[in-house]
Amino acid sequence: MDKFEELKWELQGSEYYDAELILFDKRIDKRKNPRTQKVLDRLVLESVDWVNIVALDPKNRSLMVRQFRFGVGYVTLETPGGMVDPGEQSLDSAKRELLEETGFASDEWSYLGAVEPNPAFHNHLCHHWLAQNIYKKGAQLLGEGEAIQIEFLSQKEITAAVQGGELKHALALSALSRVFNLWDEKV
Repeated sequence: MDKFEELKWELQGSEYYDAELILFDKRIDKRKNPRTQKVLDRLVLESVDWVNIVALDPKNRSLMVRQFRFGVGYVTLETPGGMVDPGEQSLDSAKRELLEETGFASDEWSYLGAVEPNPAFHNHLCHHWLAQNIYKKGAQLLGEGEAIQIEFLSQKEITAAVQGGELKHALALSALSRVFNLWDEKV
């Protein structure tokens, strides 16, 4: 028996809702509280996995992107990234997203692990990849819903952006912190 068995909520049923959501499918699970035995509705947003890329040039500068984010209503500073297409491996997605969003490519890739974006109501992972010695391969290949500006930042500039509150995208911070020390250094 799993030592955390008493914390599991037993699934009583699921219902999908037809909604025009680009990133997610909306599902309501009926789950029984193991403590009270009461069945409650719980929202799950289903999605394919995501990728985030720390892309370093030969000078060890990180290629960053700026784009408008609808949830917060302003332009954010973050790492390149996107969705894993159905049937695609996360490395292939990372290579594709880096090229599409920035026009850059790499021949040196390392897996940095994965995180759960929000396990309270998301069912997927975000895979972090390191691309080293990136080089310009072509033009940006942005989708209809994208407007992205790229820039290179040194570790010191990234640390300053984190400590100053300009860079606060949780998934970008998670990926970057696997490559750079973002908080201990004084800038």
